[in-house]
Amino acid sequence: MAYLEEGYISDRPTVAHALPAERVTFIQRTYAHVAGAILAFAGLEALLLQTSLGDQFLQFMFAGRGNVGLLVMMVLFIGGGYLAQYWAHAAATRQMQYVGLALYVLLEVVIFLPILTIADKSPTFEGQHVIAKAGILTLGVFAGLTMAVFFTGQDFSFLGPILSVAGFMALGLIVCALLFRLNLGTWFSFAMVGLAAAYIIYDTSNIIHRYHTDQYVGAALELFASVALLFWYVLRIFMFTSRDD
Repeated sequence: MAYLEEGYISDRPTVAHALPAERVTFIQRTYAHVAGAILAFAGLEALLLQTSLGDQFLQFMFAGRGNVGLLVMMVLFIGGGYLAQYWAHAAATRQMQYVGLALYVLLEVVIFLPILTIADKSPTFEGQHVIAKAGILTLGVFAGLTMAVFFTGQDFSFLGPILSVAGFMALGLIVCALLFRLNLGTWFSFAMVGLAAAYIIYDTSNIIHRYHTDQYVGAALELFASVALLFWYVLRIFMFTSRDD
């Protein structure tokens, strides 16, 4: 039996058409890989924060460069992210799919390092545990949204074009803020939390309805990316509120 998926014919069943046992196995593998990516990210960040490696990297990236260093990191992150997503989704071998997922985790580690260093080592946030608070809230929101989508069983694939437009608009605002030294403020962080939550709903819906049963590595990458986006802006909100206390 062939399945029509986004304009092409595939002999592989989507999750929605798979046998119950195959569907359960796919979902278990996907979330196991998401958990593994989160643990790898947390472990690498903890290693960098507790050693001098993180400080040395930041000095290399930002010494005398200011926002230019951030722009370079963003360009590398976007370019590397597209490559990682391509490998995780379209690579012919499972090994290359794992390379894609691993590359994306490393890119997130690098892009998060400046903000986590500030949150962890700045006297402004001493004793406030903003990283732990942001992490717990992020996982709680992720779990709540995941359960809501699974319980309703709704197909939220219609969000795809909306999220693409919103994502490009947000990226444009971020680039403008870096180029012209603008402060987007707390309102932007709250808006991005909403965008990240919508991405989690969309990704979870695709896991139920759209992915093929052998695409659990690519599905895990998409979910991890959305969780990382949510964590970034939840952390920023905690940092803003802690600074005002």
